[in-house]
Amino acid sequence: MTRAEVIDGSGEWLGHERGSVRYRLLLASLFCVGVATFAQLYSPQAVLASIGRGFGVTASSSALVISASTVGLAIGVLPWAAASDRWGRLRVMSIAVLGATILGLLVPWSPSFPLLLTGRFFEGLMIGGAPAVALAYLGEEVHAKDTARAAGTYVAGTTVGGLAGRIIAGSVANVAGWRLGVFVVALVCGAAAIAFVRLAPRPRRFVRADRGDRAARVSARLGQNLRSPRQLVLYAQGFLLMGGFVALYNFFGFRLTAAPLSVPPAVAEFAFVAYLAGTVTSSGVNWPRVHTAPHEFDWAVLDERLAYATEDLGLTVIADLVHYGTPTWLDDSFADPRYPDAVAEFAGAFAERYRGLVDHITPLNEPVTTASFCGLRGVWPPALTGWDGWATVVLGIVEGMARSIEAIRAANPEAVVVHVEASALYAAGAPHLGDLATHLESIGTLPTDLLLGRVTPEHELYDWLVSQEPPPSAWTD
Repeated sequence: MTRAEVIDGSGEWLGHERGSVRYRLLLASLFCVGVATFAQLYSPQAVLASIGRGFGVTASSSALVISASTVGLAIGVLPWAAASDRWGRLRVMSIAVLGATILGLLVPWSPSFPLLLTGRFFEGLMIGGAPAVALAYLGEEVHAKDTARAAGTYVAGTTVGGLAGRIIAGSVANVAGWRLGVFVVALVCGAAAIAFVRLAPRPRRFVRADRGDRAARVSARLGQNLRSPRQLVLYAQGFLLMGGFVALYNFFGFRLTAAPLSVPPAVAEFAFVAYLAGTVTSSGVNWPRVHTAPHEFDWAVLDERLAYATEDLGLTVIADLVHYGTPTWLDDSFADPRYPDAVAEFAGAFAERYRGLVDHITPLNEPVTTASFCGLRGVWPPALTGWDGWATVVLGIVEGMARSIEAIRAANPEAVVVHVEASALYAAGAPHLGDLATHLESIGTLPTDLLLGRVTPEHELYDWLVSQEPPPSAWTD
């Protein structure tokens, strides 16, 4: 039996495992589909100034070329997701990405601006089939413990695609015009789309949904979400943040190439490399790399990076000490009995070494997310499962956070502790799921409540937490 054929005691296939041939093929195919969709979605962004001049329209009007496709994508996501429940994930993604490529090859040659916008809308409508279904496909076909890594590969493909589409379109446009620039990107996307279709392993865990049941569930869930004021606020946040992000890049080219900056277009297009800034900077300080063994540290890389960030760039750094992982010498990761002492030792040493340079410190990023992936779902080490596993990890990380805060303040009384936590809202899709939705939402603040000493016998989750194994003696004192 190969690693790709992992089967549980009931005879059910559990998905492609990391290291297997089909797992690697699936990752390669998802990377390709990420490139194929997002490269053509954003390729016109690098040539909006040229499009505006070519059609004689204003900067705000030419930005509609991007808006039209993103609106089409937004409208297409739900129908594509519903279609994938009937026709299969892989089939829907293949139709969507190949259809988008065909439109991408035709749209740049539109003779009028209204026709260009119409073509971009339908191109976005087709592109929507990939992001709507990709994560569901990998969730069904990849072993649970490897889904996070597989999802990361897809996201990496979208990032690379978005950047490559802009750079290629801009570079070609400088020589041969914007139409050929966008067309060349579509050719690249076509090659990536074909690679996706040829590489993607055939589905093995897809179960076709009944049309009536699916429609009823989608309608009920959509209605619930649209009636929830809190959900609407979250949707508005995403809409405004993403809208502002895209709008900034829409008008980059116009401001850079116009007076008084007058940056040559061949240089201005590389401003889109800033797109990678979040990918590079949104990570922790890499505790496993620094804390090489108990009482042993290697600060060389961190010294150089923090000095550059604070002294050369003038940034105020918020140091994220623990970002979902621990040093490998902690055999059981967050459940290891040595964990609280180890993380406190690291936190104190960090605060002392960088006092005055880094005075804003996050002891651990997102306790709820950490507990979910490490203790409930069994995805990340120590790969525990069930609510007892969740409780075990939560108690370990909360004790570690408390000890870390003490060590940080002892080493640097001026330090500011920045607490970062995830949160989620849940709506029950059926009446019998109401209690579960309430429970899932309420545990979102439990790690913070534990850290602040609020979990007393009067706390709403006290009895539930006591009922988990092992007994949570760490917080009943």
